[in-house]
Amino acid sequence: MASHRRPPQPGLNRGATVTVLSAAAATAAAALGAAPASADPRDSTEATRAKVDRLYEQAEQATEGFNKADDRAKQLRREVAQSQDKMARAQERINTMRGALGSVAGAQYRSGGMDPALALLLSEDPDSYLDKAATLERVSERQADDLQELRREQRALNQERAEAMRDLAELERTRVAVARHKRVVEGKLAEARRLLNALPSAEREAIDRASRSGRTALPPLSGQAPSSSRAAAALMAARQAVGRPYVWGANGPSGFDCSGLMQWSYGQAGVGLPRTSQAQRYAGRQVSLADAEPGDLVAYRDDASHIGMYAGNGQVIHAPYPGAPVRYDPVGMMPISSVTRV
Repeated sequence: MASHRRPPQPGLNRGATVTVLSAAAATAAAALGAAPASADPRDSTEATRAKVDRLYEQAEQATEGFNKADDRAKQLRREVAQSQDKMARAQERINTMRGALGSVAGAQYRSGGMDPALALLLSEDPDSYLDKAATLERVSERQADDLQELRREQRALNQERAEAMRDLAELERTRVAVARHKRVVEGKLAEARRLLNALPSAEREAIDRASRSGRTALPPLSGQAPSSSRAAAALMAARQAVGRPYVWGANGPSGFDCSGLMQWSYGQAGVGLPRTSQAQRYAGRQVSLADAEPGDLVAYRDDASHIGMYAGNGQVIHAPYPGAPVRYDPVGMMPISSVTRV
């Protein structure tokens, strides 16, 4: 579908913030340095807000690392389970082949002590003996083929075991990475809570109000249509998720982190997106911000550690950070790194 260029819409390039830190607060925090004892208490509050905002950003980066490692761990578990199933079936085939070959070998051993010429001489029915000898020769040829097949099966089983061992070793490393990212996220969030709890109650309440101030009601949107039916279905799902809580590491349906919301929304449209925001930015064709259409994915920051869905009229739907529900915010709420059409 052809892109419909239009002049920048309200909020497309506006530096509105979705976190507890405003642009003015960021400037104040950067210039704060070592404040004298007589400094305005509001400066200390703004500095705390800036620290909390940075902690949320760092927690989000660690969350995406957790998502990536956790997704890989799930994939490895499936691969290991499949390998174990294949190994069990291969071992069963090998055992059956060994049993058959062992029976033939035992029969040959029991009858192999007599010289064939003497056995023919003593046979009451020489013609019958010759028929049996010819059959035995054919059995021996088939046995040789079966033996080769047994060896091929054994080599394949050994290869499968080696691959399973590598997968298990990687799974263990991935488990360690998952645990490490989880500790980082929990540590950043705990530090943010500690800083917020240290603020005077009036300031805490103001920050709480700011966290809940994003729009959860449908804002006025333009009549611009999504780029495809799947984008329309994903956008409808994302709108239905508005108001549900941010839960780090979650991809719905009761709670979401930023990339989890995008994965779940497009999943409702029958489209499988990668788990992380960094991978989602490459899950389609990148377009310019001026050409953004409803349903497009908007990735933020240079490392694409945050992502939302363009809803039209300069708005995105996203899961902002802990304590803030899924909501609408201006698309220019933070630096944009890419816009992707799935």
